[in-house]
Amino acid sequence: MSFSDPFGSDPSGDDNPFESMNFFLQDLSKMFAGRPAGSWDTALQLAGAIATEGQPEPNVDPADRLAIEQLARVAELHVGEVTGRSVEEPVRIEALNRTQWAKRFLDEERPLLEELSGSIGAALQSQLGDLGSEDFSEIDLQQPSLPGMPPEALIKQLMGMMGPMLLGMMAGSTAGHLATRALGHYELPLPRPAHEPLTLVLRNVDEFADDWTLPREAIRLWVCLSDVAHQHVLNLDHVRAHLDGLLGEYVSAFSQDPAEIERRMRGLGIDDEFGGSEPELEALQRLAGDPDVLLSAMQSDEQLALMPRIAAVVSTVEGYVDWVLDTLGGRLIPEYDRVTEALRRRRAEAGPSSRFVERLFGLELSQSTFDRGSHFVDGIVERSGTQALSQLWTDEAHLPTPAELDAPGLWLARVGIESHDLNLDDLPEFEIPDFPDMDS
Repeated sequence: MSFSDPFGSDPSGDDNPFESMNFFLQDLSKMFAGRPAGSWDTALQLAGAIATEGQPEPNVDPADRLAIEQLARVAELHVGEVTGRSVEEPVRIEALNRTQWAKRFLDEERPLLEELSGSIGAALQSQLGDLGSEDFSEIDLQQPSLPGMPPEALIKQLMGMMGPMLLGMMAGSTAGHLATRALGHYELPLPRPAHEPLTLVLRNVDEFADDWTLPREAIRLWVCLSDVAHQHVLNLDHVRAHLDGLLGEYVSAFSQDPAEIERRMRGLGIDDEFGGSEPELEALQRLAGDPDVLLSAMQSDEQLALMPRIAAVVSTVEGYVDWVLDTLGGRLIPEYDRVTEALRRRRAEAGPSSRFVERLFGLELSQSTFDRGSHFVDGIVERSGTQALSQLWTDEAHLPTPAELDAPGLWLARVGIESHDLNLDDLPEFEIPDFPDMDS
């Protein structure tokens, strides 16, 4: 199996997801028995295989672990000074290899990943369940069968266990792909358990520094500062609860209506997949080989309505973290400008697999997401000073709405903070009437 695709496409170029399930046939008995442990063991196995690209992976050197622990204390001290708020317990940052980071991500995000896999599994199952028996009879299934079970029966069994199978496939591939790219704990701005240590993928951090000919120590410190700054806001109870709630709503809301899925497919211009002479099951298999298209087809109106609210929170968090780093980075990292340019370019140039993983959770981490957050935070500071920023995190009601994110003055007015000046950009657009020509 090739691990270049989040769904684990076959290296031959055949994007048939059912063929890629051959990897899991040894665990079919566990899956049919409905034991979640079997699915989770598969997730761990797949995550490790993707993260290491099938190669042996050493543990992090103890001296490097100690160096990261020392940088964590530096980051905690300086981030606390800028934010004006200390944390309840000392910050811990553990330097891990890719496999260890992927396993930690799976363990900490298991509830969200289970909800996601169950929702997408139900959506696919509803679409498969809408097919007639003639769709199965018209296709030559080139899959190995279990003893005494014809291929059609195997497919129907797989349909019944779609959720557990997808849990192993999607959770494992998501964690594995993130581990190949992640530098620190908050590669995705997802809330994590409150009392667990932050994590850093040392191999990725050092390889990035070497690729950009930057000092390893500078990149390590930047990542530590960024993660500690994220922790300062995402670890607040009301922020975590609010974002967890939005993400939970999103991942559980994939459409399970076959008619709605087909309508969206027509809207995406792929209705010919199901209107030609090709059997529908084959068409569905080929669409599943293009997971980004399939994900768009299964996206519900409820999810589309949630995305601006998720984006408002994520943009605010990222804009605030960028402000914290820009405030203190120059005095801690001599190469700060070069380091920041490289790291911020990296996040804007994420590849298709990274974008796909983001979209699974309703995240759109494009450059505009970060720019909107920075514009909002800078606008608050320009109008009311840095003290006003602390009000962002005092209450869930103080988080900006999508409209306020693009108009900081509106947010200041709503939360009752005096603004030093009126910025005309915050006013709604209106048309100035033409004055009559008095000379005519």
